[in-house]
Amino acid sequence: MAPSDANTCNFPGCSRSVPRSSAPGRPPQYCDLPEHTRWRAWRERQRQQEQTDGQAGQDSAAADTAAPTAAPAVATPVSDARLRADELLTRFSVQAEQLAATLGSAREAFAAMTDPAGVEAQVEAARLDAARRVADAESARLEADNRRRAAEASRADADDAAASAVAAAGAAERMADQARTRRDAAESERDGAAADADSARAERAAAHVEYEAGLAQAQHRIDATEHAAEQRVEAERRRAADELAEVRERARAEEAALRERLSEQNRLADAAAERADDAERRAGESRLRAERGEAEAADARGRADDLAAERDRLSAALEQERGAAAEERERHRAELDRREAAAADSLAEAKQDAAARLAAVDDARAQALRRAERAEAQLDEALADLKQMRGLGAAEPAPVPRSDTGGTAGPG
Repeated sequence: MAPSDANTCNFPGCSRSVPRSSAPGRPPQYCDLPEHTRWRAWRERQRQQEQTDGQAGQDSAAADTAAPTAAPAVATPVSDARLRADELLTRFSVQAEQLAATLGSAREAFAAMTDPAGVEAQVEAARLDAARRVADAESARLEADNRRRAAEASRADADDAAASAVAAAGAAERMADQARTRRDAAESERDGAAADADSARAERAAAHVEYEAGLAQAQHRIDATEHAAEQRVEAERRRAADELAEVRERARAEEAALRERLSEQNRLADAAAERADDAERRAGESRLRAERGEAEAADARGRADDLAAERDRLSAALEQERGAAAEERERHRAELDRREAAAADSLAEAKQDAAARLAAVDDARAQALRRAERAEAQLDEALADLKQMRGLGAAEPAPVPRSDTGGTAGPG
């Protein structure tokens, strides 16, 4: 048979890989299957060889009937025991390595479970999570307070705007009152100017009447003087002429004075008429200003009503925001209390879990120690049995190999 690969199992017909071992001594030659051992491999080789020999004997049975039969196999209990001991020792070495690896993994897991730094880190993480939740709740409460302050500032602005609107409405009403007062004064001035114009017209009429009367009187005096002059003689003509000239001069002077007074009265009447027209114009302007002031007052009252409605709306919104902020604050406070309680429960649970894990680690450590002690005891027993078997093998002779040509030697 061709030699097998150093990394594959030496059992006939098996191509599984051999697990590598870091323990000192002879390296393993068989895979991790429990039936693939050195003794069974030798038996399997013997069986395969016997099958090969039996097939060859059947082929040559007709030609070689006189050939001597094969000698029976010699019993070798010591060799079998030694092979069995080697097999058990190899298996124990593999199991000891597996147990050592398992114990190392368990020791690492238990060390990770019982690491105070890990437990403290987990507790610190729970505490940090609770602190983060508390900070979130606090930030939400601060945001609600900011919204409440903003609503209060809006309400204060609305109150200021309403106060400004009320002040503007009052100013507009005062302006309207002043406009009405100016209108009344203009109307009074117009009435006075009209009265002055009527008085000037009456004075002009009286002056005209007086002028007519003076003129008639002068004419009458002239006629009387002329009549007296005609009755007097020529002697009186010069004196009459002088008197006539004097009377005419005085009449002309009086006529000029009367004409001047009449023109003055006419000028005064025209000025009074102009003042009356100006008063009427100012009265019209005053009426326009009064109407404009009344319109502005009405507009201001409308704006004041709008601002009052806006103030009421903002007040209602502010009250609603205050209620919502209070509810939000209470909700966040309840959530904060709940999260603090949950964090405390989580911390207590983590402490209990850590204590339980520490107890489990102690228990597992004790069990691992007991298993290690049992494994060491089994190893000592196996070593003692191996030494005893090796002593027996050294005391007895080696087994005699088969003498037939088709047989193979036993395992070395």
